[in-house]
Amino acid sequence: MPIAYSSALQRLETFLIHCDARLLRENVIGLEKEALRVRPDGGISRAPHPQAFGSALTHPYITTDYSEALLELITPPCSGGEPALEFLCDIHRYVYDGLGEESLWATSMPCVLNGEAGIPVAEYGPSNPGRMKHIYRIGLGLRYGRVMQVISGVHFNFSISDEAWQALHALDGERGPLQDFISSRYMGLIRNLQRIGWLVPYLFGASPAVCESFFVGRSSSLPRFDEHTHYEPYATSLRMGDIGYTNAKEGENGIKANYDSLTSYIDSLECAISTPCARYARIGVKVDGEYRQLNDHLLQIENEYYSTIRPKPLPQDDERPTVALRRRGVRYVELRSLDVNAFDPLGVSREQLHFLEALLLFCLFAESPPISVTEREAIDLNFTRVAHRGREPGLKLQENGNERTLTDWAREVLESMQGFCELLDNGSGGDYCRSLAQQHDKVRDPETTPSARMLAEMRGHGEGFHAFARRQSLKHRDFFLSRPLAPQRRAEFEAMARDSLERQQAIEAADDGDLDSYIQSYFTQQA
Repeated sequence: MPIAYSSALQRLETFLIHCDARLLRENVIGLEKEALRVRPDGGISRAPHPQAFGSALTHPYITTDYSEALLELITPPCSGGEPALEFLCDIHRYVYDGLGEESLWATSMPCVLNGEAGIPVAEYGPSNPGRMKHIYRIGLGLRYGRVMQVISGVHFNFSISDEAWQALHALDGERGPLQDFISSRYMGLIRNLQRIGWLVPYLFGASPAVCESFFVGRSSSLPRFDEHTHYEPYATSLRMGDIGYTNAKEGENGIKANYDSLTSYIDSLECAISTPCARYARIGVKVDGEYRQLNDHLLQIENEYYSTIRPKPLPQDDERPTVALRRRGVRYVELRSLDVNAFDPLGVSREQLHFLEALLLFCLFAESPPISVTEREAIDLNFTRVAHRGREPGLKLQENGNERTLTDWAREVLESMQGFCELLDNGSGGDYCRSLAQQHDKVRDPETTPSARMLAEMRGHGEGFHAFARRQSLKHRDFFLSRPLAPQRRAEFEAMARDSLERQQAIEAADDGDLDSYIQSYFTQQA
């Protein structure tokens, strides 16, 4: 079934009659931005994680993802998008002070790759938790290749306030536990976002082209933009297409998460984590005393399962995500389909955050039936079509067994969001409504989308992807270096770095067990 768009507005109107509208303007936003450290020529840095940034194992805001060179900059949960952007800006300013001649790559797709060996896997020290994180990444590289693992993105974390949940729970007349209600509604949000998730790469996709070095050692069927650049003429987000993270990869080994309920979601992931896979068994788990992966199952751990949006718990210590979800339920959702915005120094803009907050609130309020097998196939097809051909004139998507144009469907969704933007603006004409109007403009004129703007700039400057991305990276570097942190703020980040290093040392000092037992204990956790 498609989303019943009218149900979202009806539910919103009912809420506003009986509850304080302010409760829906107190949403909590967090951001996670991935960015490669690169040398002046744009090649991936081979230098270790800078000591000035603290411990990648324990620092709450500055860590690494797959590679030692792939920074992950994280904000705390913030009271809205503006404080989240301010914190993210401060992290960037602090990081740039410690980069020396390096820069942060300004796009999702990497460049100047010299094969798998040129991508250093992240290190987290000799403790059992640190070694387990490293082994997991070694396994990812052996399973999928290291090149795909250094594609960058931005994650948008969203939750509504506890007071808003209490009001919704009472308004719906639910008699069950509040947390069960919260988890159920968040799972409904996730299903709805998947149904219209193709909007995100259309509106914000910024990876229509890729450096030829991305395909080192293998051929590509993508057309050539120039001698060193591949692209697709109407692509929005190759990162989310067949060459990057894609829904198709979820099913290569028969893995499909079930989003009908939180329990079905947990069960489907735990089944994949406990099911052996012949393909991965050929890699080996522990060979000549060295781990190659954590196990030879369909998934090593939950995070290996890529999805455009995830239900997230608040885990404690080394608690597994599925265990935390069983114990305490969903606390927020993580939208993962955002490309790095090459036109903004932060990689994400105020316009984007305003729209996404309204979009997720809309998805939370709309009715959300289970996703059938047929609808799941349509969801995957639509996402892939938009990733590769989103700006193609007359492009058609599948909805409820029928085909309709992307422009008509997008217009219907955006019009249905108007009331939510007015709510968040506390009236009309504010930032949320202006952002919505900007998205309408992109639907009317695909040439105003970031993907089209990127290709237009490349043509206008007579440059390929590498030159464009390097130019933007240096521009962003200058932006942050010209805006140094205030001394007090710098001192706060320096203290965080020192504290994280001390906590890593404490973990290592207390770590007296063997790695095999630690890994076994991790996987035998019970809810």
